[in-house]
Amino acid sequence: MRIGLLTEGGYPYATGESGLWCDRLVRGLGQHQFDLYALGGSGTPRPLPPNTRVARAADPWSPDAAPAGRSLLERSAFGDRAARRAYGRRERRRFTEALHQLAVGLCAEPAAGDVASSSALSAADPSPASGPSFATGLYALAELARERGGLPGALRSDDAVRTLESACRAPGARRGAAAAGLPDHLAFVDHLERALRPLSLDWYAEDALGAADLCHAAAGGTTALPGLLAKRFFGTPLLVTEYGVQLRSHYLSAAGADRSAPLRTLLAALHGGLAAEVYRQAALLTPGNAHTRRWQEKCGADRARIRTVHPGMAADRFAEVGEDEESGDPATLVWVGRVEPAKDLIALLHAFAEIRARRPDARLRIVAVPVREPGAGAYLAHCKGLAAQLFPDEAAGAHAVGENPVTFEELGGPEAPTLEDTYASGAVVVLSSVVEGFPAGLVEAMLCARATVSTDVGAVVEIIGGTGLVVPPRNPRALADACLALLCDPERRHRLGAAARARALELFTVEQNLAAFRGIYLELLSHAPVRHRPGDGVPFAHPAEAHVPGSWAQKAVTAGTGGPDA
Repeated sequence: MRIGLLTEGGYPYATGESGLWCDRLVRGLGQHQFDLYALGGSGTPRPLPPNTRVARAADPWSPDAAPAGRSLLERSAFGDRAARRAYGRRERRRFTEALHQLAVGLCAEPAAGDVASSSALSAADPSPASGPSFATGLYALAELARERGGLPGALRSDDAVRTLESACRAPGARRGAAAAGLPDHLAFVDHLERALRPLSLDWYAEDALGAADLCHAAAGGTTALPGLLAKRFFGTPLLVTEYGVQLRSHYLSAAGADRSAPLRTLLAALHGGLAAEVYRQAALLTPGNAHTRRWQEKCGADRARIRTVHPGMAADRFAEVGEDEESGDPATLVWVGRVEPAKDLIALLHAFAEIRARRPDARLRIVAVPVREPGAGAYLAHCKGLAAQLFPDEAAGAHAVGENPVTFEELGGPEAPTLEDTYASGAVVVLSSVVEGFPAGLVEAMLCARATVSTDVGAVVEIIGGTGLVVPPRNPRALADACLALLCDPERRHRLGAAARARALELFTVEQNLAAFRGIYLELLSHAPVRHRPGDGVPFAHPAEAHVPGSWAQKAVTAGTGGPDA
């Protein structure tokens, strides 16, 4: 089977959990041929197995893909001139009509009975648009782009801005869209142009995505957009795997904090409408956890076409630590992850202050995963400052050097060279987040047979089951009580750690993940219509017995091909 694997900003060009999952998938299912279609890929790809090749790679969001150094007004004028040079009058009319339908779908108030409109998202970010007008406009733009070799500047033109303004002012438009002004229209058109750049790729041909038996998108949103068009143009079934919901990431992104309310309304409608259309057209959705599944259902996904497939973790690397029940300092708590406000290390430090008051020998290791993003160190510095105030350096005697019970370390450094060493150093692993999707670090701790204390966010309860303690988020006292309960009861701690390892080995290994997708691929292909391509040969031209060695086999081959003995 030929699989078109759609990725964005990851495999095979970047490292990280997404790249690891894709690499395990293509290597574990060696009987299938994988053609990689990478969005945002650049540089040198990692070594690929023999059954995998990079069919197409494009970075439509690179600075070279759009006029740089221009204001929004200048971009609109530049796009208008480019569109008029590339399109004739008939094409411009088709473009305007298609964009009008898409914009009307974004601006219209959701129907009262719409499943998506009942989702309890937030008042500032409205529910996803899921009407037929949005999809009709999207596919009309895609067909125009395919026929004309893309949408050169059309989505940045004056016509695009005027079309959007007309849809926002139309009767029945949602209140947030009707309040948008010219700066909001310009900013949204700029964002829309970037979001729809995959429509202009050269991937939609018979020798590209048209040659795939199945499109498998490694995420939703724009990553799945090429698969959506492959189904539209060629009838290729679409499989969408989501371990984190892009629509949720958009709602939680801090990048839009300075945007106006009307602009946030339009952007939320765009991302919501795209997510709803992907969910509606996918042959099967495979969320990585129940938390992601609930988001998909609230966006209108059909429950009958959703199947949870937990991500697979490499259990072998944690086997030595997991089988050593006596490893770890019995008074040490361990936290591992990205240091950011959503992890709520402030609550963890206040909880540890209560722990120290009742257990003076307790220690806390905060091991940060390296983050190379601007401004990432500000929250870490704030946490270090708070730890210095709450826990002044302590010394055993008058002539000894003081030491803080809280240490901040970086994963890969001399104190924490590997994840296995980090988890092995403590008795209890703590997760204090206020927002989570699928916390992979929790599964790693379980594979290491460590008892865990976690906040009830995201997929935590689904992962832990009954093998760890779960407390409400933003509750330092409850967090402290749970940690103390495990620190003071070694027998219970070891019992929970053993149960956690058994649960992780049963549900969250690479083997169970590969087995699930092996069956899903065959299931989807069995329900897809047969497509005969030129050069494939005639099906069943040779009977099965023709492949058995023997003198009579040659006669069967000759008879099957209509030779002299037929």
